[in-house]
Amino acid sequence: MPELLTKLAIQGKVELLLASLDRDTGLEKHAVQQARLFFTGMEGDCHGGITRKSDSRMLKQYKRNTEVRNSRQLSILSMEELAAVAEAMGIPAVKPEWVGANVVVSGIPDLTLLPPSTRLQFPSGAMIVVDAENHPCRYPADIIARHHPEQKKGFVAAAMHRRGVVGWVEAEGVIGTGDRITVWIPPQRIYAHA
Repeated sequence: MPELLTKLAIQGKVELLLASLDRDTGLEKHAVQQARLFFTGMEGDCHGGITRKSDSRMLKQYKRNTEVRNSRQLSILSMEELAAVAEAMGIPAVKPEWVGANVVVSGIPDLTLLPPSTRLQFPSGAMIVVDAENHPCRYPADIIARHHPEQKKGFVAAAMHRRGVVGWVEAEGVIGTGDRITVWIPPQRIYAHA
């Protein structure tokens, strides 16, 4: 597949990196200056692992807690899209740490609409494969409501198609704040039978 990818003229930039060791403390994460990406995900982040338990997003395919491949090792969000979500909600900001982000970028237009199999390449050679759009859910809404109680129900609608993407590590390496990101997209086509 890599030979079929097209390098885009645009370049993104890493604005912020976040991690959390403990999934039980909630969705919120803390900033780190750089992160080592392994085939298992981001070092020091609770969403890593080669496999994970299936959840409510997969109930049509699997019973809950079935062991599946972890294609959600990382959550990638856009500064521009977070600003648009905040504006739609009528609040000053939606902070990346409130919504479970690992990698926050700028300069990639419509990040959430990147097609599956897009590659995000970093100067170290690290590569993240985009699996899918990360649909908004109630967990970030609950965190935002702690800071803006009047907006408890506004997040899901405001963040639709602006919640970023999830992906997995294809090539290991270190990424850091300020790194440039090269975007490689797969061939674009619509499946006629969907």
